[in-house]
Order: sequence, then structure tokens, then C-alpha cells
Amino acid sequence: MRTAFRVETVRAAERELMERLPEGALMQRAAAGLAAACAELLGKVYGSRVVLLVGSGDNGGDALYAGARLARRGAGVAAVLLAPEKAHAGGLRALLAAGGRVSAAPERDIAAARLVLDGIVGIGGRGGLRPDAARLAELAAASEAFVVAVDLPSGVDADTGEVRGAAVRADATVTFGTYKPCLLVDPARELAGAVRLVDIGLELPAEADLEALQYADVAELLPVPGAESDKYRRGVVGIAAGSERYPGAAVLAVAGALHGGAGAVRYVGPAADAVIDRFPEALVHAGPPSKAGRVQAWVVGPGLGDDADRVRDVLAADVPVLIDADGLRLADRATVRARTAPTLLTPHAGEAAALLGADRMEVEASRLSAVRRLAEEYGATVLLKGSTTLVAAAGSGPVRVNPTGTSWLATAGSGDVLSGLAGSLLAAGLSPVDAASAGAYLHGLAGRLAARGAPVGAREVAGALGEAWREVASG
Repeated sequence: MRTAFRVETVRAAERELMERLPEGALMQRAAAGLAAACAELLGKVYGSRVVLLVGSGDNGGDALYAGARLARRGAGVAAVLLAPEKAHAGGLRALLAAGGRVSAAPERDIAAARLVLDGIVGIGGRGGLRPDAARLAELAAASEAFVVAVDLPSGVDADTGEVRGAAVRADATVTFGTYKPCLLVDPARELAGAVRLVDIGLELPAEADLEALQYADVAELLPVPGAESDKYRRGVVGIAAGSERYPGAAVLAVAGALHGGAGAVRYVGPAADAVIDRFPEALVHAGPPSKAGRVQAWVVGPGLGDDADRVRDVLAADVPVLIDADGLRLADRATVRARTAPTLLTPHAGEAAALLGADRMEVEASRLSAVRRLAEEYGATVLLKGSTTLVAAAGSGPVRVNPTGTSWLATAGSGDVLSGLAGSLLAAGLSPVDAASAGAYLHGLAGRLAARGAPVGAREVAGALGEAWREVASG
């Protein structure tokens, strides 16, 4: 599992470690890891031109010491100092002693570089880059050089992943001690490129601020039937979705649910004929949901139209409920908060904005704060879909970040498949956070497998869920 910690926690861990180490040793550890990563990217260090973009903080020191190491291996290293009087003195001495130089012509040096090292601003930076730094970021982006960010791309917010102005767009980021939230959450994540973690010996709390599950973590969550299992022991998921106008939403939600590990899928609504035609194994009922029979979890909302009665009936059930699509608009907030059984909301950014009374662009720019706020206001677990899918529970605890997916999943009906899949995992006994996290992981992986770099429909995504499940389970 990848974990990320807020700046305050990282700073405290750094201070504690520095008290036990000789002065400057922690920076040297970081610089050594940074230089090794840059050398690997360069392939041939000797004769390579490297430019350091150096700010006044410790990131600038890391860049200077790393540059000194590269210079000792024969690289031609030039440092562009944004504030010469505030540049890290020890790092600058080391660079000059190793044969590096201070750049007198940044435009020319950047244009000729094979690698540009971004050490402008560190984890304490707030807001976008200042004009002089922004100009250097533009020059680096326009060059053919490989851009490497030190700890994080300069200009992004370390704790939130927000980008409020000009920022460096890196091809790779070398981060120290732990991942920072901005390296896992868009829009900053998109600017970070490939991320490499360098261990510098930080001792961090057991509970992180953000978590990103990996194959092994998801595999441990997936339900596996035992010898004594039957469909009820495995869980039955109810699907209250679809309408005469949108029968396809019901079909796709059922498709997702059938691949989600539950023992049976019980569909309730007017799209029963369409569901049975496609999935004869589904159990169908005209409704209301409360009369449909035993279920261990409900999914309500996809393609529902304005059928508020089905939403109210489902929310009255004393089992976990996943609310998606139209159900999010129709569900009463006070009713959701008053539920004693778990609730999982699965909005995309537009739906989240409507629930929060905010602008969609605001939600997209501040995804981490939006998902936390929604979870708190509704007293529910929230899966916020999008370029970075986030899962947050009400109250404390880390936010889960989904690392799988593809932009081809931005297609009609894809979310319906996800709601059915996650709902089935709820019925199989997973907690809302785990059901949402495992569902998003499998859904994203299925999207990759189905698309393989080309357009894909939601039906193909549902069809690839079995392959995704097998790939995760087999490690």
C-alpha cells in the first residue's frame, strides 16, 4: 500500500530525525537518492548537460547537492539561482567545488539541457509560481529536456493537490521519505509524472492521511466462497435502477453486480424485461423494493429518472445502501444522515458539486476537500469518481486514492457498472470504504483491459471485470 502524509506530519518526522543525525546528513541522504535517480534517467552521465532550477529553500539545497554529485561524475551542471543571496550556501559551495557553475544565460542552458532539475519550491510552497519562476517552468516545458521535480512539482499544494497558478510540469518526481498527497491526487498528480520514493529514514505515524491500495491489498479484500457457501451466504444485492426511458442503466448496473462476488442479484423496477433478456440468472420483481425479498445490500439510482418513491423505500431498509446517479439528487440528506446502516454515495464531480452547492470546476480543482466535505455533510462514505477517484468515510481516517483507471472510462454507463460492482461487494460483507476501494480498483483495471488504448463501451468494461478480478487475485 502506498501512503501519503500531510506537510505538518512530514516536518515533524524530519525534525525528530535531524535531532539524531549529524548536521546536514538528512539533506545528503535526499541528495544521494535524487542524484542516483537522475543518473539512471540520464543513462550516460558523463558529458550530459544538467540544469538546476534553484529556489531559496531546502529543495534548492537538495538540487545543488545532487548536482554536485552529477558534476563529479562528469556531467556539465549549471545552476539557475532565483534568489542568489538566499541559495543554500553549502550546496552551492559543493556544486562549484565539483566543477559546476552558476548559469549566466538560463534560456540557452535550459534549451541545451538533457535534464532539468526542479528545486524551486518545496512542500511549504503555497499558490502558484511567481513570474520569474513561472518563466523558468515555461522554458523547461518548451525544451527537449527531461524534467525532474525535487519532492514535488513546484507550484502545487502539497497537502491538497490543488494547482492555483503556474506550476512545473515534470516528467518524473523524486520524493523523499513518503508520498505527499499532491503526488496521488489530481490536478497536481498529472504534473508529477512518474514518481519515485527515496527512503530517508523517516518514522511516520501508523495511520496515513491518504492510502493507495495495490494488488495485494485488493486481493485480501475480495470475497472468496467457501465449501459451505450458498447464494445467501455469499450475499444478495438488490438493484433499484432503470426506468422506461433508461432501461440500459439497469442492465449495466446488474452486469457490474453479477461480477462483484455476491451470490445473487435481485432487480426491482420497470426494466425487468431488458434485464432478463440479457441476464436470465437475475431475480426480478416489479417492486416496491421492500417487497422484493431478502437482500444484504441495495444499489439505488442509476437511470431512475424521478422515481423518488424507490429511493425512499430503499433508504428505509436496514442494510447497506449505495446511492448513485439520479438517486443522489432524490435522496434527502437528513434521511441519509439518520440511517443506522452504512451508506455509500458515488457521485461524479458534477453531482458532487450539486450536492455541495458548488461549481463543478471548484470540485475538480479541490477534489480532496470536496470528498471529505461530502462525507461529513452526509454522514456517509463517499466515492468521488473522476480523474482521481477518492474514497472518504465520515469522520476521521485516511482517504483512499484509486491508482487504476483510464480516460477511456469517461463513457456513458461506466458509472452504472461501478455502482453494481461496489454494491455487490457491500452485499458480500465488505465495509463501505473497502467495497468502494476494491470496486474502483477492479473497475479501473477492467477499463484498461477492455480499452487497451482504444475507445471502449460500458458493456465491454463489465465484461472485463472477471479478467481484472483474476489478475488481482493471482497477484
